[in-house]
Amino acid sequence: MTTITNNELVSFANELADAARTVILPFWRQPIEVESKMEHDRPIAESPVTAADRKAEEVMRKLIEERYPSHGIYGEEFGQVRTDAEYVWVLDPIDGTKSFITGKPLFGTLIACLQDGVPIIGVIDQCVLKERWVGAVGQGTTLNGKPVSTSGCATLKESMMYATTPHMFHKGEEADKFEKMCDTVLRPLYGADCYAYAIVASGFGADIVVEADLGLYDYCALVPVVEGAGGKMTDWYGRRLTLENHERSKGRVVACANEGLHKEAIAILGKTWRNSFIPSITKDGLLYLAVGAILGAALSRPRS
Repeated sequence: MTTITNNELVSFANELADAARTVILPFWRQPIEVESKMEHDRPIAESPVTAADRKAEEVMRKLIEERYPSHGIYGEEFGQVRTDAEYVWVLDPIDGTKSFITGKPLFGTLIACLQDGVPIIGVIDQCVLKERWVGAVGQGTTLNGKPVSTSGCATLKESMMYATTPHMFHKGEEADKFEKMCDTVLRPLYGADCYAYAIVASGFGADIVVEADLGLYDYCALVPVVEGAGGKMTDWYGRRLTLENHERSKGRVVACANEGLHKEAIAILGKTWRNSFIPSITKDGLLYLAVGAILGAALSRPRS
């Protein structure tokens, strides 16, 4: 078996990103047909897809099949092949399609290479702003070829926290834990898609990203970028984000600028959840029962 170096994989990942840019840019801020994909078991059932999404993934898949026909592919638009291979490429041609179709340049092309199910190469490419983050295990993270690193504050109460939307969390455990995070951090912020992870990795002022209901293609590329820059990215229970762990993690991820923030976040997100909110009907019933018991006791007293 021929050994493939990380440098070779990084070079090829850049080729994939270049190819996706060429396809996506002609559609930018132009009239484009938008189709809806419906998944009724998700907090947000509808998600848009365009010709730009599909054509960008098609061109990347074609290049992978030509260069590395034994490698697996896991894409958002066209599914999975050979996911038991040593190397698997995970593709999200446009992460943040809602941003793309509304002319907001905070979407990105996500490209990851997994080795034995573990993300070792990650690319976040913002083609409009011409910004590309590349993370590789053992090599750190770069923005347009220059090394970047996280900074981050010391505690959650000082932190700036991003999520794409507060509506991405299922009612119950996810929503309750996210609300607790919002109450703890200095400022919760919304609407940056994959770009939020890139600015955490760059030390530009964002400290933490908390999200849920993500697909494998939504986060695999982010892991090497964040961790290569000195951050920490896991699921809500502190487990590694891998192909094998995806079902257990349920798409719940947390990315932090440093280990201290991560420990604080996991203490909230990974805590055993019990619904502390008794349904109002139950609370009312208990109240009426208590009042009734008191009145009953009072009325039953013999008169002097």
